[in-house]
Amino acid sequence: MTLGPVMLDVAGCELTAEERELLCHPAVGGVILFTRNYDSPQQLHALVRDIHALRDPHLIVGVDQEGGRVQRFRDGFTRLPPLACLGRIFDKDRPRAKHLARVTGWLMATELRAVGVDISFAPVLDLDYGVSTIIGNRALHQRPEIVAELAVSYQRGMHDAGMAATGKHFPGHGAVVADSHVALPVDERSLEDMEQWDLVPFRRMIDAGLAAVMMAHVVYPRVDSQPAGFSSRWIRDILRGQLGFQGLVFSDDLSMEGASCAGDHAARARVSIHAGCDMVLVCNHREHAVAVVEALQHHTDPVVRTRMARMHGRHPVDWDELQHDPRWEQAVAAVKGYEELPELDLQ
Repeated sequence: MTLGPVMLDVAGCELTAEERELLCHPAVGGVILFTRNYDSPQQLHALVRDIHALRDPHLIVGVDQEGGRVQRFRDGFTRLPPLACLGRIFDKDRPRAKHLARVTGWLMATELRAVGVDISFAPVLDLDYGVSTIIGNRALHQRPEIVAELAVSYQRGMHDAGMAATGKHFPGHGAVVADSHVALPVDERSLEDMEQWDLVPFRRMIDAGLAAVMMAHVVYPRVDSQPAGFSSRWIRDILRGQLGFQGLVFSDDLSMEGASCAGDHAARARVSIHAGCDMVLVCNHREHAVAVVEALQHHTDPVVRTRMARMHGRHPVDWDELQHDPRWEQAVAAVKGYEELPELDLQ
């Protein structure tokens, strides 16, 4: 059975019979996990095994494990600092920051691979303009060339661990005040301005082999009247045409308020797919997820299946063995060391 274009969530730490049936629907292609799905590394590994066992090829299992405010699995996993720590270190010591970015990407990814998770939606490529409450210290830096350098190193670490990277939120969420979870942000800048700033990290990451991109629920009216995730101008013309991106395009969560302008959830999914998204996320609303699955049940694209195949995790490791791996121990010490530096206080 091929994978479909919908990624949805599950309710708890084990699959219910209803969820097993839903995840076998041909329109489903992945599962995104949240803190509510986690009790321990062992429990999580069992849950991921159950999800993977339902399909062949197996469903893509993803999570937001950026670090800082956005880390779904905490107790039992290494607490990861916000990515802005790496940018602060870069300002003082560029080689060290790039080394730590690669170490951090590897540590984040290898711990997830040890419990079977395929992808983390990382790294954040948004710029820190100092105005966005939802981005803030999730961003690596305010300067695009520094974000690009650190993100490429972070991606290399993820690749070392057998995980594909997902850059977000294209074409850039950092210059708007509004949070797209609860509003539809509007960015009045021109495409020319964004090409000099926000698109730089995406372009560099694409050149370095970026496997996936997640779109922003933001409107850029000087480029297109539609939010980027519903815009063929942004996805087909700019991302794929101008930047040459050949990887997988994820929507951001269609349950967010920033997506409501496209209609009900089924309509949002259809518009998103038509604009060029390959996989749509529907989180925390089972009824709406079912509606999207039914709306896209006949959608298929052989090219997208190839893109999805790149998202399956590689190089699985044993969790218990990882805890005694000298490289893991050194990475944990390095990450804890830079998080605790007093000059990097990001509160």
